[in-house]
Amino acid sequence: MEKQVSSKSRLKFANKTVVITGSGTGIGQAIARKFAENGANIVIMGRRKEPLDQTAGILEEIIASLGSSGRLGVFPGVDVAEEAGINSMFEGIRKQFGGVDIIVNNAGVSGPVKAFTNASVKEFREAVAIHLTGTYWTSVSALSAMKRGSKIITIATFFTEENRYEQRPYRFRTPYTAAQGAKNRLAEALAWELVERDIRSIATNPGPVHSDRIYKTVYPKAAAEFLRIGGYPGLSSLEIEKVTAGALPLLGEPADVVAKGVSQVATEISVSRGQTSTEENVNKLSEIVAGALAKMQEIAEKIQSNTSKMIVDGEFLKQEEVADMVMNLCDDNISRLINGRIIPNDRVFYPVKPIVGTAVDGLAQPDVKGKVIVITTSSPAKKDAGRVKELARLAHEAGAKDVIVLAHNHQDMTQYREYHNHTIDMLDEESVHRILNAAKKRSSRIDSIIHFTGDYDYNIPLSSLSRKQWDALVDNFIYIPGLITKEGVNAMGPEGSIQDPAKFRDSKGAIVIVGPDAPVGKKISGLLRARADVFRGALRPYTATVNQELSDVLGSSIRLYLVLAGNSEGLEPENGKLCNAALNLASGAAALKRNEAIFYIDEARK
Repeated sequence: MEKQVSSKSRLKFANKTVVITGSGTGIGQAIARKFAENGANIVIMGRRKEPLDQTAGILEEIIASLGSSGRLGVFPGVDVAEEAGINSMFEGIRKQFGGVDIIVNNAGVSGPVKAFTNASVKEFREAVAIHLTGTYWTSVSALSAMKRGSKIITIATFFTEENRYEQRPYRFRTPYTAAQGAKNRLAEALAWELVERDIRSIATNPGPVHSDRIYKTVYPKAAAEFLRIGGYPGLSSLEIEKVTAGALPLLGEPADVVAKGVSQVATEISVSRGQTSTEENVNKLSEIVAGALAKMQEIAEKIQSNTSKMIVDGEFLKQEEVADMVMNLCDDNISRLINGRIIPNDRVFYPVKPIVGTAVDGLAQPDVKGKVIVITTSSPAKKDAGRVKELARLAHEAGAKDVIVLAHNHQDMTQYREYHNHTIDMLDEESVHRILNAAKKRSSRIDSIIHFTGDYDYNIPLSSLSRKQWDALVDNFIYIPGLITKEGVNAMGPEGSIQDPAKFRDSKGAIVIVGPDAPVGKKISGLLRARADVFRGALRPYTATVNQELSDVLGSSIRLYLVLAGNSEGLEPENGKLCNAALNLASGAAALKRNEAIFYIDEARK
C-alpha cells in the first residue's frame, strides 16, 4: 500500500527557523510570507511595532491555512544597529525556538538622498550603521544560535556590482554605496570564516524593486536634489530645500492636501524673506512652489523611466520575485554550490566608464610648486607614519608652498615635529570643518588633501571581533574618510558653495585616500584576501559616487582618488611609488585627462 505523505512534510522549510531583519514591510514582509508558505518558523523584527503586528497577522493566516507546524516570533523595537537589542533578541529566539537555521539580512534605510557636500553626517552614520553594522552584528550575534548547515543571506544592491575596471556609482547615495559595497565583501569574508562550522554566507544584489521607498523617497528626493543644485526660477537653493521638506512628501495625496502644504511652505518662505505674509505674496509664492513641486515630480518620473529603459523587459522586480530568489538561495544544494558568492539579480544594463587603473600619469618629481597640501592620517602604525613623513618631505622638496600634517591620535604628533601639525578628532564634524578652514585661511586656499587610513590585522577573524572593535574599523575606514572628503571638498569650494551649489562649478582640487594595503606574503589565502577587501570594498563605490557627483552634478573640477597599495602576488608595497603616485594625483596634473580614480599602483607592469 502506498504511503501517504502529509502536506506538512511536503513543506520545504518545515522545522526550520528563519530570522528576517526589517520584516514589517516591503521586501522583508514578502520574504517572511514566502517562508511561511513553505512551513518555516518565522522570526520577524524591526523598529516599529505597528507594521510588525500587521505582518504577524498575515503570517498567522498563512500558517493556519496550511495547517503547518510553523510558529511565529515577533520582536518589535529592535534596531539592527544596536548591540544590546540584537543580543537580547537572539537570547529570546534560543529560548523560543532552540536555534536558528537561516538569517536574512534585509533591514535598510534610504539614507540621505543628497549630494555628499551637503548631506547630514547623522544620516550618513545611520545608513552605514543599519546597512553594514546591522548586517555584521546580526550575523555574528546569531552564530551562537546557528546550527550546522545554516545559511546567512545578505541583500545588497546592484549599484555595488563591480568588475576589474568598473565600479557603479549611485549619485546622492554615498553612505548607502559605501555600506553596501562593504556588505558584499563582508558576506564573502564570512563564508570563508564559517566554512568549518558548515555555515554558508551568500549575498545577492537585486536590481530596482517595486517599493514605496523607491517611489516615495529615493526618486522624489533625488529629483529635488537635482533641482536644488540646478536651480529653479524664483527660489534659492535653501528655499528649494524648504519645498523638499514641507511639500515633497505630499505628492500622491489629495489635491486639497497638497495645496494646503504648498501654501504653508510659501508662507514659510515669505517669512524667511522678511516679507509681509499678505494673501497676494503667499499666492504668488504658492504658484512658484507648486511649479517647483511639479518639476520635482517630472524629474522623478524621468529617473524611473530612464532606469526602466536599462532593463531588458522594462520591468522592475516584484518584491515576491526577490523573496523567491532568497528562498532558492537557501536550498541546501544551491547554497553549497554558490557559498561565498555575490549573486546578481538585477538584469540592468548599466553602462559606466572604466574607473580602475594600475598606473598614475605624472612626473618622476611631481609638480606641486606653490601648492598647499594637507596630509591627514588616522593610523597609529609606524609604517603609515613613515609614509606620511616621506610624502611631506617629497612635497617640500618639490616646492610646495605649505604642507600641513593632521593626525587623529595625539601620541603620533611627536613623529611630525618638523612639519606644521595638529591633532584633531577626525570623527567630529565641527573639528574637521574648523581645522580645514583654518588651514585655508592660513594659506588662502587648500589645493589637495592626502589621507592615510592604515590597515587592520587580516589574521584576526572578523566574526571574532567585539562590537567595539568592529565599530572602530567602521569609524576608521568609512566615517573618517567620508568626513575628510566632505569637509575637504567644501573647504576647496568658494565661499557660500554649501548653500549655493552652483558656486562649485569649475572649483579645483584633489583629495587622495590611501586605503588599506593588500595582504603581504608568499602564499595569501582566499580567507585573508576576503578579510582585507571588506573596507577596500567600501571605499571603491564611495569614490565612484563622489566623483560622479563632483563632475556630472556639481560641474566641479575637484576629484577624489583612491590609492590601494600592494598587489595580487602578495609583494610588499613600494612606498616610493605610493608617495609619487599620491603627489602626482595631488598636483592635479591627471585630474581631467583620464577617467580613472581608483588605482592599484603595485599591479602595474615594470
